[in-house]
Amino acid sequence: MELTPKILKNLIKSAQMATAHEIGCDECFDELHKFAEMELAGKSPAEAKPLVQDHLNKCGSCREEYEALLEGLRALQNGH
Repeated sequence: MELTPKILKNLIKSAQMATAHEIGCDECFDELHKFAEMELAGKSPAEAKPLVQDHLNKCGSCREEYEALLEGLRALQNGH
């Protein structure tokens, strides 16, 4: 594969978006239940766990898992 200007630009953009404190999918997944429970309790999970929020903002797969978990927990709360 040839490194075209477009590819280089995308690589630079990705590197600039990365932070030293990012978490990966495994670590995010381990925190999803706590994050969802905080949201259901009316707390601010994004403030309490900003690295999880940051990962959810960037990772569609983890965000889908989180939304499914949240939907399931809401259904349990409502007795469905």
